[in-house]
Amino acid sequence: MNPAYGIILWILIGALAGWLGSKIMGTDAQQGRIADILIGIGGAMVGGFVTRTLFGDDANNNGFFASLGVALLGACILIGLGKLIFKRK
Repeated sequence: MNPAYGIILWILIGALAGWLGSKIMGTDAQQGRIADILIGIGGAMVGGFVTRTLFGDDANNNGFFASLGVALLGACILIGLGKLIFKRK
């Protein structure tokens, strides 16, 4: 995520990514808003690591939509791992 956004916008992007990820992965009914935020923020870190490893670190690719996309990718990865570990349907 773009460091210029600040922590408040990071939390908002994380919350949005966590919510969208839970909708995509079908876990919205099982987790609450706090879990969405935490998964989204954790997803932003996971997604940032994955995309930085695969594509390198380019400051020009750190816009709002890129940050949201990376956080959403990471949130879906975390939710998928959680479903595997806890065997949820």
